[in-house]
Amino acid sequence: MAAAKYWERGEALDYNNGSGSKIDANTIVVLTAGAAGRIGVVGTDIPNGAVGSVHVTGVFQMPKSSSNAITQGTAVYWDGTGVTEDSNDGGGTPTYYPSAGFAAYDAAAADETILVKIG
Repeated sequence: MAAAKYWERGEALDYNNGSGSKIDANTIVVLTAGAAGRIGVVGTDIPNGAVGSVHVTGVFQMPKSSSNAITQGTAVYWDGTGVTEDSNDGGGTPTYYPSAGFAAYDAAAADETILVKIG
């Protein structure tokens, strides 16, 4: 039988910034792209080439790109500019968005932000 060994709580993980420039705190980063992808939120400024913290659980206020109302509990995705309930761009060969988590609270159609439970 395989055994697991506890490592850490995992609320924030080390993130190696190889982007070519500083990543500011509170920036949303894509950890893995596509349909099985995930996002995180940078905890503190991370200089290029350095390792810093990225939150991978919690509730965060994020920009909302959807023009629709999104109800609490709805799966949401990061389209690169904001949060949407659409899992892809709807193209003939769709580009799938990484999961942002789920709507922590209702967001009205006119809302410019949404509270998202990531993780």
